[in-house]
Amino acid sequence: MPKKINKIAGIVLTVLLGLLFAMSAFMKLSYNETAVAQAASIGFDAQTYWFIGVIELIALVLFLIPRTGILGSLLLIAYMGGAIATHLQHQQSIAMAVGVQVLVWIAFVLRYPQVLQFVFPTAQKLVKQQ
Repeated sequence: MPKKINKIAGIVLTVLLGLLFAMSAFMKLSYNETAVAQAASIGFDAQTYWFIGVIELIALVLFLIPRTGILGSLLLIAYMGGAIATHLQHQQSIAMAVGVQVLVWIAFVLRYPQVLQFVFPTAQKLVKQQ
């Protein structure tokens, strides 16, 4: 895919994920009744859930700033890993959390293709040979 299309796709996906995580963090930080009830069902009190919202918001801000985007991406990936583990522990569906994490990975690779080249250096050589 051309670099321009990758860049546009990365930006669009970043904005969509930013909106999703911003809404999620806002629900936690505003002590929304539904969010607090959901937190209580898995054993979190309101204060702990608020703290999780702060962590989510910090990771989101780092994700959205281009200069700190790599760190933010890795923090959101780790955050979603924790969400997946929590859902598994309480026998809840992990489909949404896994889907969001996959989208974060895709945005990460689209925004920072050098990371993919670093992780898979032989793939880069194969592409150049063809």
